[in-house]
Amino acid sequence: MAAQNIPVLETTRLVLRGPEAEDYPNFKATFSSYRSRYMGGPLNQYEAWMLYAAEIGHWQIRGFGMWMIHDKITDKPLGMAGGWQPAAWPEAEIAWIIWPETAGHGYALEATHAARRYFYGTLGWDGAVSYLDPKNLDSIRLAERLGAKKDVDAPTVDGNDVCYRHPSPAQLDHTQLSDGIALEIAHYSDPSFKPEGYALD
Repeated sequence: MAAQNIPVLETTRLVLRGPEAEDYPNFKATFSSYRSRYMGGPLNQYEAWMLYAAEIGHWQIRGFGMWMIHDKITDKPLGMAGGWQPAAWPEAEIAWIIWPETAGHGYALEATHAARRYFYGTLGWDGAVSYLDPKNLDSIRLAERLGAKKDVDAPTVDGNDVCYRHPSPAQLDHTQLSDGIALEIAHYSDPSFKPEGYALD
């Protein structure tokens, strides 16, 4: 899939588009930092460059991949969300990471929900998983808010991760879970909404 053919997704607050050269500095900064500790980091300069090249190449090889998340009004880069299935992955994964300074505003939930809807509705996926570090409680909470449940019988990537299985399209369609996700996103989209307690992506 050519870079210019990567689909663009829009939500209430966000634009998801394919990774471009100008997005690399934010990617490098995050994956060189402690925030990437649950996603193979922190990476050195060469490793960050190779991973970013893989993000772009993944679209070419698989026909799906990770989008860069941008604020719809300001175009500010916020993070990444989308699909990921390198050679060693047992199943297609839905993954996400939010840049440190933009965490806690519901962007990962909104972007990942949009990505999953695209994979299910447009690409015809009948399900997906997320491979998570068992210590990454933020991502585990987000997966659970998206309706994913730990699948103890599913193979993992390397035995050090846990597999969370997302509900199928039929399990999401016109359900209380789907309505609840939409309601939470609507709350985060309300400028007057000030979530209390632990910040969740």
